[in-house]
Amino acid sequence: MGTHERHKDRPHPLLRGHHPTWTARIGSRAIVRDPGMIIQLKQSDAAPSALFATSTLFISWVFALVQGYLQAKLEIRSSSIIYGFYAYCIMASIIVIRTMHDMGLSGQGQFISFCVFFGSLIFGFVAEAWPRQSGVRGEKGTFDEANLFSRMTFHFVQDIFSKGSRQPLQEQDIAERMPRRIQTKYSYSHLARLWDQHVLHCQQKNKEPSLFWVTVISCGWGWMPVTLFSFLQSIMEYSQVLLLTVLLDFIAETTEASSTIATADQTLTQHHPMVYGLILSFGMFLATFMSTLAAGQFFQGCANLGIELKAGLVGMVFAKSLRLSPGARQRSTVGEISTHMSVDVERIAFAMTAFPMIVTSVFEICVGMWLLYRQMGPSSLTGVGVVILIFPVQAWTAKWLSKARDQKLASMDRRVRVLTEVLSAMKTVKMYCWEDSFREKITQLRKTELSFLRKIGIAWALMCIMFTSLPLVMSLLTFTVYSLWGGPGGTRGPITPQLVFICVTLFARLGQPIGRVSGLANTVINMNVAVKRIQVLLLEDELDQDWIGQPSSSRKSPEDGPAIEVEDGTFTWTSEIDVEKKKKADAIAAAKVAKAAKSAETEVAQPDRPATDPAAVTDAKEATDSSPLLKGINLKIDHGSLTMVVGRVGQGKSSLIAAIIGEMYKLQGRVAVRGSLAYCPQSSWIINASVKDNILFGKPMDQERYNRVLDCCNLLPDLALFPANDDTEIGERGINLSGGQKQRVSLARAAYQDADIYIMDDPLSAVDAHVDQHLWRQLIGPDGLLKDKTRLLVTHGIHHLADADQILVIKDGEIVETGQYKDLLEAKLGFYQLIMDYPVQQQEKEATEGEDVDATIVEDESADRSVLDLTLVKEEENGQLIQAEEAAIGSVGWAVFHRYVKSASYIYSFLSLFLYTMSQASQIGINVWLQNWSNRQQLQEPASVGELLGVFAALVVSYMILDTSVNLIIFIKAGVHASKVMHNNLLTKILRLPIAFFDTTPVGRIVNRFSTDVDNLDEEMPTNITNIYYFLTTVVGTLVVISFTLPIFLALVPFLAIIYFWIQTYYMRTSRALKRIHSISKSPLYQHFQETLAGVSTIRAMGLQSRYVIESAEKSDRSSNAHYHLLVANRWLNIRLEFLGALIVLATSLLSVSKRDELGTGKAGLALSYALTVTFTITYLVQALGSLQNQLVSVERIQEYCDKNPEAPMTVADGNKRGDEKKAEMHTALSDAAPPQLHLPPTPQWPEYGRITFKNYSTRYREGMDLVLRDVSFEVQPGESVGIVGRTGAGKSSLTLALFRIVEAADSYWARASHNKTDSSQLEDTSTEELKDIKIGSLTGDLGGGSIELDGVDISTLGLKDLRSRLAIIPQDPTLFAGTVRENLDPFQECDDSELWTALERAHLKTKISSLSGALSFEVSQGGDNFSVGERSLICLARALLRKTKILVLDEATAAVDMETDELIQKTIREEFKDRTVLTIAHRIKTVMDSDKILVMEKGCVEEFDHPELLLRNKDSLFRKLVEQAGELPKDLF
Repeated sequence: MGTHERHKDRPHPLLRGHHPTWTARIGSRAIVRDPGMIIQLKQSDAAPSALFATSTLFISWVFALVQGYLQAKLEIRSSSIIYGFYAYCIMASIIVIRTMHDMGLSGQGQFISFCVFFGSLIFGFVAEAWPRQSGVRGEKGTFDEANLFSRMTFHFVQDIFSKGSRQPLQEQDIAERMPRRIQTKYSYSHLARLWDQHVLHCQQKNKEPSLFWVTVISCGWGWMPVTLFSFLQSIMEYSQVLLLTVLLDFIAETTEASSTIATADQTLTQHHPMVYGLILSFGMFLATFMSTLAAGQFFQGCANLGIELKAGLVGMVFAKSLRLSPGARQRSTVGEISTHMSVDVERIAFAMTAFPMIVTSVFEICVGMWLLYRQMGPSSLTGVGVVILIFPVQAWTAKWLSKARDQKLASMDRRVRVLTEVLSAMKTVKMYCWEDSFREKITQLRKTELSFLRKIGIAWALMCIMFTSLPLVMSLLTFTVYSLWGGPGGTRGPITPQLVFICVTLFARLGQPIGRVSGLANTVINMNVAVKRIQVLLLEDELDQDWIGQPSSSRKSPEDGPAIEVEDGTFTWTSEIDVEKKKKADAIAAAKVAKAAKSAETEVAQPDRPATDPAAVTDAKEATDSSPLLKGINLKIDHGSLTMVVGRVGQGKSSLIAAIIGEMYKLQGRVAVRGSLAYCPQSSWIINASVKDNILFGKPMDQERYNRVLDCCNLLPDLALFPANDDTEIGERGINLSGGQKQRVSLARAAYQDADIYIMDDPLSAVDAHVDQHLWRQLIGPDGLLKDKTRLLVTHGIHHLADADQILVIKDGEIVETGQYKDLLEAKLGFYQLIMDYPVQQQEKEATEGEDVDATIVEDESADRSVLDLTLVKEEENGQLIQAEEAAIGSVGWAVFHRYVKSASYIYSFLSLFLYTMSQASQIGINVWLQNWSNRQQLQEPASVGELLGVFAALVVSYMILDTSVNLIIFIKAGVHASKVMHNNLLTKILRLPIAFFDTTPVGRIVNRFSTDVDNLDEEMPTNITNIYYFLTTVVGTLVVISFTLPIFLALVPFLAIIYFWIQTYYMRTSRALKRIHSISKSPLYQHFQETLAGVSTIRAMGLQSRYVIESAEKSDRSSNAHYHLLVANRWLNIRLEFLGALIVLATSLLSVSKRDELGTGKAGLALSYALTVTFTITYLVQALGSLQNQLVSVERIQEYCDKNPEAPMTVADGNKRGDEKKAEMHTALSDAAPPQLHLPPTPQWPEYGRITFKNYSTRYREGMDLVLRDVSFEVQPGESVGIVGRTGAGKSSLTLALFRIVEAADSYWARASHNKTDSSQLEDTSTEELKDIKIGSLTGDLGGGSIELDGVDISTLGLKDLRSRLAIIPQDPTLFAGTVRENLDPFQECDDSELWTALERAHLKTKISSLSGALSFEVSQGGDNFSVGERSLICLARALLRKTKILVLDEATAAVDMETDELIQKTIREEFKDRTVLTIAHRIKTVMDSDKILVMEKGCVEEFDHPELLLRNKDSLFRKLVEQAGELPKDLF
């Protein structure tokens, strides 16, 4: 239990019954001490002024009694005013007691009374500092309870350090401790209100809003204290210089006296006593310590403002992302917005220190120049000239740096966006074998980013040079002018030790604000860049959903009007603003292309272009870009009715749904939704939470309704197999559920909301036929749970249409037919043709038998259902799939630092350290030479001014050359090289990790490595390394100089080293843990953000934006709290280190005073000038070392993923390189665990025939889990078409994963070798014997997992690329990536345009693509959102047509298309793949009815495998039962 917690439960004994203590404490002073003094003053006939002052003091203590009582009653912390008053009174009383003692009043009553008063002050000071027991706590944290002393010294976090020194800190140890003001709920509401008011004001004034201005004024009065503390720090720093001046004069007096023949009386009367020097020494100590306290409060105050602003901006960005229009979402992708939240807001928060420091820097420069003028007269104006000349250079450098940083951030946005897409669709990427393509794409973006990073490095190196070299250049030029013309009448100025070291100290002080100016300007510019980027997002077009009449939670009745009503509605996905922005972007892109074409002078024409003229296509599309997608929509849906929407792919069914829920732009018409709404999207949206949480979705638990929803959605059998029932965690994007299970969870979520209106976008397409029937009867249909609700259902199936109260037929964006089933049939239009082509057979028989059949199957399912997909979650008994990200424990270690040094290059690392050492030697040589110069002039030794200035100039120039070289090496060479190597290693490893890793690792957690951690490597690490080298060499040089000047100081060095080392170790134990906690606290925020945007349509449709904003605020506060404590820990360290630095100043000054006769002014000045800088340098050295360890956490986190075990080699060449030292150790421990020999495919055309053979094949998704395929054996002959059917979770999709080696055979070598449960990082401390026990027999080849052969070749002996590139698939989840249509079809650019158009034509997409702007160059939005799910499936079909492989797999490829399009696709497959082997997994039995053979899967095993005709004639066949349920059983078999 920490100090704070102990005090809350058990107050100090003196403070039990706090109010009586106050009475005794203050009353004793007011009643006993003050009246006594008044009486004494009257008896001694004291002056009226003294009597008045004492009486006033008596009255003030009486008022203090009342104030103290009330304050103790109402507050939980002591009053800063009273506490400060105590401290002031104690210091003043010490002076009074000393004065009274010197005046001989020690034995008098007045003195005794004052001593009693002094004791009561100390008692009050201690009592006031103690934490309170009573008071109103509310939501106040530890900071709010801390008194003034605790805040000034940051003692309120001491309990964290105490606990961190004993055991590793956990996140709960720092929970709920940060100030209330910086919490998101306060900062977000405050900042958002200011922004809204500002935008409204600017709109009225027709001006452009400025987020920069809003961020500045949002801090309000918060700027005042930090500015005052900054001024106080500056004043205290210059006070040190003034005290140094007086102290050197004192030493000079003694030195002159010792060299002059004088009488003792003369000496005593002319010079100050020793105590004068001691007072000056303690004065320097106090000035140094006061500067430390002021600096601590300034930086922490600015940090608090930064965290407050950061939390507010994160909240605003998140809230805005929930309101973005479709066009705005295309312009502002998830990756870009993630960069705003991870990088831009960090830069804005960091810039909070810049504004007060700009003001105080100007103040410091003016004061410094004035003090220089007092010392050197007009010669000091030379320094002013240097400053004036350097400012334009700084401004130019800052502008260059700002531009480069802006370009780098833009490039980083693109990289993170592409990476996020790849990670979100990793299974698709692996199946298509696109790792190399995306790695190259991301690497190219990274190269562009690194080119801008080099520019940043050059600019930053120039700034570092100006910062470190500016004081030397100023001193060189100023001393040159002064030594030549600084004396009276333009004569040579005298160079004395006092002058030299006072001016050197002043130059050093001036160098800080002058050098800071460029950095501060750069910080403000970076902030401006970041603010503008966020402002662009905040000003993006929003989707106004008010026009749809979003309902209240109250129930609506038919008297209020139809539940859903649309009158003359015209809708589009693209607004006029979007069109204008697109035109501008296209114009810029066209200009760049024209410029590139002009420079190339020639263009390579494509030999086979499509018949459509690209220019004509573009022109045609220009007219239709803003044209409506839905036109003339008129519909009324009554309360409690069931309306179904049908139509072909791409005709506007999903768009109609989007228009009703407010996801499209309304050009004209009226939309009204009367009642609460629940939405079930076509692509089910699953959150990373338990099954229960996914269904409840924030609603309170109603157990009766909850159980009924589970039953109606057919989820009870699934839950029975989950390890934790409905508490089982669902992975990110529902990764551990099948498509049908995800859709049923989505339906259950909607059903549990108990809304008035249910809008469902084709939810039945992903489920099996018998589940379809169950959902219809129990949930959606006329007798289901939702029978009294308003239901709007989009469907591609036609077997439920007869139950609809109203049917809408959509064609070309218009409702062409409306009515009931019988009426539409009698009209004999398009709907009639649809029904006649695809009749629902045996409806009467199904009505009587379907229920019995379904009941039987469901009963079997509940008893014996396969744990295929369900076993994904059985890794933990509590059902947890996604493990919480754990922070490493202990020190980062030299191994991590060695990895970074190795990545940066050993040569660059050691060369930079050597050059820094030489530069520090040059700087010391400058000061020693100045001391020698002043001593020679003081002793009037002959010396050439040219020689003195020449050596001085040579040393300065050498220092600048060395400093320039080392900064360029670190920033341009070593830093960029290290960042490049580590990013590429991370990218390569991530793309090669097995799919099980992505099943259990949130995308946000991985993206955090590529954004925040890589950004730390890019910019923070080189800067930190530079600081360590600089401060380390400076500290060593300072100690050498002081020890050389004052040898007795060497006795203190071991003690100082021990103390500093102990503080460093004590601090790092806590700091490392805080840094790791801070790093892992960011991932949930990014993960939640990405997950929210994936389901933003559902959130908006159901009106849950506010709830998600609150959830984001909680995660933001978690990150802010960790960041706050990390910064407070740094301040805690600074206060204590700088206090020790102040003690070094005190020790040096006392030694100089005591040995002033021996040292002389020159050596004393040299020692003291270095001592005054040692506080700064040692503090920043320790802080830089701590920051290095904190930054190495990023290296550690990156290396954590780099050390994970990849999947099998991609090629034979990769296989020969397989294995690192750890693998070698494992192979040594298990001598028979050599990897299987890999082979190249037999021929370049392999597989030539397409024979597929499964031999006793078994597999599991991850080691330690149940088998999902068990002893599967069957053979597919070349050219055969095989339909694969089975219930949800029977193992159908697992066959596909096995064929593509997404999963490996159970207990095979690669299944074990790619497992990351016991990876290399966890094997480091495992002995050889333990390794044998753990892995015995686990890496010894196949142990019963069986094999898969293609044309007689065991696929486990091939590289993954050699295998996957020779297979084609249309996956269950059709995935498109941001880019052009061409890039989505052919990412390797292996086909010309004619082949692409041919494939699109055969996929029935040529007309659609031709109508788009740019045709093949049309930009696909992120996730393919500007295509319907059915159109995405057709694009995937076109991909498969382009691959020309002998084997094609269709995994539920036609689930999202209408039956007519399904038939067209099947026709294309029959024609184009007639000589190829085709495996078709389908829910629609009709899709596979004409297959050569049917493979029926059940419980992960092959239940049936034969010709469909034979299976249908067997009345006990499971396949026959499924066909009967679907109504597809031929009449002759009844």
